[in-house]
Amino acid sequence: MNDLYLTPLTGSILVFLVVVCGHRFRKAWKEQYPGWQKRAWMYGVPALVGLLMLGFVPLEF
Repeated sequence: MNDLYLTPLTGSILVFLVVVCGHRFRKAWKEQYPGWQKRAWMYGVPALVGLLMLGFVPLEF
């Protein structure tokens, strides 16, 4: 478990993916076209996992 860390590159990529998924989640929730709940889950879960990783996995330089 001591080998688990984020490099600056993976952390940056993860931030980008969280922002994109969070934006798409908000868009699906706001517009509520047919099937919006499935799309919201599809984008919300990766955004949540990414935020948890950014919050709890240390960054190594």
